[in-house]
Amino acid sequence: MAKNADLNKASVAKKDEFYTQLTDIEKEMRYYTEHFKGKTIFCNCDDPETSNFWLYFELNFEKLGIKKLIATHYETDKPSYKLELMADIDGDGKVSKRDIIRTTLKQNGDFRSPECIDILKEADIVITNPPFSLFREFVATLMEYNKKFIIIGNMNALHYKEIFPLIQDNKMWLGISIRNGDREFRVPDSYHITAVGFRIGENGEKYIRVKGVRWYTNLETKHRHEYMILYKTYTPDAYPTYTNFDAIDVDKVADVPIDYYGIMGVPDTFIQEYNPEQFEIIGLGCGDMAKTIGIKKNHRGRTDLAYLFDGVPKCPYSRILIRRKDKANED
Repeated sequence: MAKNADLNKASVAKKDEFYTQLTDIEKEMRYYTEHFKGKTIFCNCDDPETSNFWLYFELNFEKLGIKKLIATHYETDKPSYKLELMADIDGDGKVSKRDIIRTTLKQNGDFRSPECIDILKEADIVITNPPFSLFREFVATLMEYNKKFIIIGNMNALHYKEIFPLIQDNKMWLGISIRNGDREFRVPDSYHITAVGFRIGENGEKYIRVKGVRWYTNLETKHRHEYMILYKTYTPDAYPTYTNFDAIDVDKVADVPIDYYGIMGVPDTFIQEYNPEQFEIIGLGCGDMAKTIGIKKNHRGRTDLAYLFDGVPKCPYSRILIRRKDKANED
């Protein structure tokens, strides 16, 4: 029984191996270069010998002024290793591959292992693509040790009870470069692909497209504080009021009205435009978290927002409840 359980865990771990494309890393990292100078960067969910996260920071080590680069690799059933790049060890006047130190770990490189936690304590910024199935636990670990981070996750993570409060309290927000659509990841050669969105590369490598991928971070950029341009005006006909909560429904983020200061339900994609100086997040309009802000059960007996359309009760797709800040704050 125990052996089967271990095999299942190994299978899940392999399914979680999605190798991020270098171009996607480059497009996002360029917004944070000022944060990297003099910092120790830890890629704690990567195989540093093949990781594009490691490659990006190795190639740009001196340009970005990084103090130290560390990466660890997860093995399912044997000790793993770490790579470190810190200084010009061989004395050739530049940091290069000859300056990389490889050290065997006593444990398997799991980000939760005592060895990796010790490295995490040393690090300033964590940058990686964590296992999607362990996203909640990964973020909780970063928060526990008060770490800055830039990581990849799924848009659905917004609905996790462990994640949404962090978004609401401005402890975590979406990155910049990925705003919609899906992204392509390389997967291990052993990965059994049955999905529609996959392809085989020229050298036989396997790729799969994943929907709803986003960057998550707690590093500040000027883009996070840009004001959304509003131009629609409120009318009761265009913005129905919910039957089970005192708020209006906004079907598209671009349709947030310029002259309404009550509570509004907006699509999840609003988080991509969220400016904490312009809006406040009231809560999530579905599931158990909806109960905490007083949303009553709808005609289906669920705590999801509902409104009447031509006299027929309708339940829009997931809504985040927001409110504009005081006008004085926007002048």
